[in-house]
Amino acid sequence: MTPADHPPIPPGKIGVLLINLGTPDAPEESAVRRYLAEFLSDRRVVEIHPIAWKPILHGIILRTRPKKSAEAYNQVWTNEGSPLRAIAHRQAEALRRKLPGVSVHYAMRYGHPGIAAALEKMVAGGCTRILAAPLYPQYCAATTATANDAVFAALARMRWQPAIRTLPPYYDDPLYIDALKTHVERQLTTLDFTPERLLLSFHGMPVRTFELGDPYHCHCRKTARLLADALGREVDVAFQSRFGRAKWLEPATDATLAAYPGNDVRRVAIAAPGFSADCIETLEELGIRGRKTFMDAGGERFGLLDCLNDAPESIAMLERLVTRELAGWLEES
Repeated sequence: MTPADHPPIPPGKIGVLLINLGTPDAPEESAVRRYLAEFLSDRRVVEIHPIAWKPILHGIILRTRPKKSAEAYNQVWTNEGSPLRAIAHRQAEALRRKLPGVSVHYAMRYGHPGIAAALEKMVAGGCTRILAAPLYPQYCAATTATANDAVFAALARMRWQPAIRTLPPYYDDPLYIDALKTHVERQLTTLDFTPERLLLSFHGMPVRTFELGDPYHCHCRKTARLLADALGREVDVAFQSRFGRAKWLEPATDATLAAYPGNDVRRVAIAAPGFSADCIETLEELGIRGRKTFMDAGGERFGLLDCLNDAPESIAMLERLVTRELAGWLEES
């Protein structure tokens, strides 16, 4: 029996934490350096022993790369700040409206708001059951796994832990493929030209990672195949964002774009279905540098399609994915 002077105990809330990769706090060299230091120190991202990697990271990369990256961020920064953070905020707001009985938040694996801070805020707000939802359709240890690592590391510091579920990859889920199909088709109709090729660009990874058993490459290829079937058209697949000297997945996006005009392909549309929200890799790497590569090689028309972002089909997909993973919890609340 509860003592008469015991404070009231509110019923536990259900929470959803949408997780994306991250972004610097400002398009400035110092902010980018802090962000890259955190990102590139993750053993899931760079699988080189720290004894060998730290001198390279701190002695070379963090002295040269932040300035160049800050210039790239400056080209896509908005009045709302980082495009990725602004879109993540809108995604959470939209999902909150769809699920009024659920406490929806968002976090970044690197940068702010961080995963640990977000979880602490949710627990302080009464969440006793939380779905951690890394928004990576295709599983990769350097994205999905490290996001989950950060979630469990935060829990390890808590005396009273909430119950946790994690969103599985959804690379071949009909909900995701249908959302992509609708989103791509609508954008293709708004172009003022007819693309001769539709290129799907996924983030790359070292071939060694694939050889060690990471399923990411297979997931990307299956997404592309299912989307091509849904669209009823052929698609090309390439991998972007190569970093370092190691051999990465091929074909490379920049090389593919450069080769198109020489093969009589001069009108291209490009989409990045592996990214849940537009970011520097889509807006700057594809939209600015990718466009220049293609046009300099003799291309005539280039169309960059938006990521799913907070489009209606995206939020409808997230609502159904999340609701499915909350089965049992929602019914009991």
